[in-house]
Amino acid sequence: MKFIVAIINLDDVAGVIKHLTKGGFSSTKLTSAGGLLKEGNATIFVGVENVKLNDALRIIDKYSHSRIRLIQTPSLEGMDSPPTEVKVGGATVFVLDCEQFMRF
Repeated sequence: MKFIVAIINLDDVAGVIKHLTKGGFSSTKLTSAGGLLKEGNATIFVGVENVKLNDALRIIDKYSHSRIRLIQTPSLEGMDSPPTEVKVGGATVFVLDCEQFMRF
């Protein structure tokens, strides 16, 4: 048994959850924020059987998209520097061994 913790941009989370559900996976979503831009994210928890792990990971990968955003960064001289391109979105995924999974 595996426990997936996936941090996904809010722009993508509805599609990821929709397709996980279609694929027969149950998930729990928590709203979170973080990263360089402090943008909204969602953290999804999914318990999966070992043989279905790759199926769940493929869904997360397919429906989580990265984007380029321009951000303004202050320079050391106190003046604004030209906008900097930053890659945001996509998914950060942790896969952990799960000793036991119960649903009541």
